[in-house]
Amino acid sequence: MNFRRLSLCMIVKDEENHISNCLNSIKSVVDEMIIVDTGSSDRTVEICKSFGAQVFDFPWNGSFSAARNYGLDRATGDWILWLDADEEIDSSDVYKLRDALYCDDYLLSIHLINYYGDRPDPNKTFDIAHTRLFQNHKGFKFTNSIHEMLNANEVLTSSDDNQSIKVVPIKVYHYGYLDSVNKSKKKFERNFNMLTDELEQKNRDPWIDYHIASEYYRVEQYDKAFNHVNRSIVGFLQQLKTPPSLLYRLKYSILIGSGSIEGAWPGIERAISLYPDYVDLHFYKGLILYIKESYIEALEVFEHCLEMGEGNLHHLTLKGVGSFQALYYKGCCLEKLGQIEATAQAYALAANLSRTFSLPISALRKLVIKHQDIFGELPKNPTDETIIARGLSINTP
Repeated sequence: MNFRRLSLCMIVKDEENHISNCLNSIKSVVDEMIIVDTGSSDRTVEICKSFGAQVFDFPWNGSFSAARNYGLDRATGDWILWLDADEEIDSSDVYKLRDALYCDDYLLSIHLINYYGDRPDPNKTFDIAHTRLFQNHKGFKFTNSIHEMLNANEVLTSSDDNQSIKVVPIKVYHYGYLDSVNKSKKKFERNFNMLTDELEQKNRDPWIDYHIASEYYRVEQYDKAFNHVNRSIVGFLQQLKTPPSLLYRLKYSILIGSGSIEGAWPGIERAISLYPDYVDLHFYKGLILYIKESYIEALEVFEHCLEMGEGNLHHLTLKGVGSFQALYYKGCCLEKLGQIEATAQAYALAANLSRTFSLPISALRKLVIKHQDIFGELPKNPTDETIIARGLSINTP
């Protein structure tokens, strides 16, 4: 078996706060580090060189793809791994990269874990399979000035179905969506300005409207977000393509977030018919039914979410919609239906799975205090552990 070399390719600018953690996580398994710097004014270049990286200057021209492709042209490995500076490879998975190089596939996905919120929390993530490993010299390049993506459909002409791309069991943690990082890098302003420039382009990619919708959604400008996500859906349909699943996820997030439940029902059913294996869409259906006070139907949906789980990485999936969040809303339905013991168990199980998802423990505490005739007398100022234990101790038929 011929030895296969692996090149790490990255683009950076003013990443001194993150780059060391990233390169430390990967340095032991890559054969070369190709780093393109687009104009750092801090210690980023110095830090990269201290890891033995080859650093190339690239004057910023308004295109992330151009910068990435500049790096690809300089990579000599048989395979290329691309990362962002605010990402890290899981230490227990990193050596699996070497095994992945000896498959016959041209392109492989990894398990990308995107943290959100004020700090990294394993229960506050969006998970997805993301194409990060590909064979060099096969024609792969990046497209789009912002939110760049590989031209997989051009190279893999036999299929344009992302579910046909193998997912290797390698976890990559992405910290770029944490509140502190978004604020320090002023990502909304940067992304929005670049995306609106792309809107002026003739025959623009439908993904541009999706990304603009995402930016508006983050700042709760729901009307504008809804307008652009619908434009994106129409754009894919005009290309005779099925709109990707995360477009529908965003559309119904917007409708629920804005309180437009009548607009979300029964349209969610059509989205689920396109992507019946997408647990997030089922979860949204459950939320819609719950808000419509259809508690029995909502309960069935949340139980189905629990059966589905969150293991399908081919769709962007919010942590909890197939576990602790579904359990919590199952409990909400049961409470509305007057099934107190079953409610307590659902809340307690949800609280046990995630101590940082505060809704179930709060709901369980109120329930146990209100129904001490069922759960027994409580000590003064009971701890969360005591409350959870009381909820779990109830036997339901």
